[in-house]
Amino acid sequence: MLIEELERDLREQKLKSIYLLYGEEKFLLESVVKKIKKNFGECINGINYITIDETNIGELIADIQTPAFGYPKKLIVVRNSGILKKEGKRKDPELAKAKKSVAEYIENNMEEIDESVILVFIEENVEKQKLFKVLEKNACVCEFEFQKPNQIIGRLKSIANAYKVNVAENTLQYLIEQCGQNMQELINEIRKLIEYEGEGGTITKADIDLLCTKQTQAIIFNLTDYLGKKQIKLALEELNKLLYNKEPIQKILITLYNHFKRLYFTKLAEKYKLDIAKSLNLKPNQMFLVNKYKKQAKSFTELEISNIIKALIDLDYNYKIGNIDLNIGLETILCNNCSK
Repeated sequence: MLIEELERDLREQKLKSIYLLYGEEKFLLESVVKKIKKNFGECINGINYITIDETNIGELIADIQTPAFGYPKKLIVVRNSGILKKEGKRKDPELAKAKKSVAEYIENNMEEIDESVILVFIEENVEKQKLFKVLEKNACVCEFEFQKPNQIIGRLKSIANAYKVNVAENTLQYLIEQCGQNMQELINEIRKLIEYEGEGGTITKADIDLLCTKQTQAIIFNLTDYLGKKQIKLALEELNKLLYNKEPIQKILITLYNHFKRLYFTKLAEKYKLDIAKSLNLKPNQMFLVNKYKKQAKSFTELEISNIIKALIDLDYNYKIGNIDLNIGLETILCNNCSK
């Protein structure tokens, strides 16, 4: 089931008997869990509300079978139990037993579960083994992937509209590019911008530059833009922003190296007519980065990118043997590559 479909069902107060919720987008996942609890009603811990994790997963079937004592149904939340992951080399016999028992129980007792329980599985990662397949047949299964930019824009715009603050879609796209795709962080940023503008105001890109905490990757993109334009002063200012944000200098070096490696892959993909998204191993929600990488790659020759990558590797080596300070080394690389 799509996230939007699940959210619509919960707005309409439609509760399923079993849910499997998993994936990277924790904010939306936890928001759905809160809505399930709200629709369920009063939760009395140990009576009609039970939490299960890896330490007590063996008690799940007994908890399903135990009456809710005065309540029509019981809500059981199973969080990060490991029951939907493949076992490693060191197999846990208790977990293996629980996996088999729970899968068989759900498969054979759906009528009992429908009558007495709301069962919610919350996992970071899942493997498509027997229990997953059983849940696919009998439960509402929803993967919470990071949202695509157009989905995020719709959510942020609805928040701004609720406070009667205007914002253009291209401004929200800029917000995503600068601050990333984590919904919790973006909602924090849009609320900050809404407070700043006030009712009837209009959020602008200048407001985002002034108020928002930019992702390291966004600052690296800006730095690279200035490097491509041979604007040394502005490139160094972007480097200083990262240092001001207390980004570890080693992390800045690694991020710069990975960024120019992607630009190099972009150059090669265009040269040999390959799929850039596949070459960069981008996820579906990251497809907007293709044009950004293509645009930046045009500012450099293949040789220039190769030389920058080599300079960053040499800097890392010389830093580790104590020959150079990383900050000075990065500034030197920027200056060398900004010279006309």
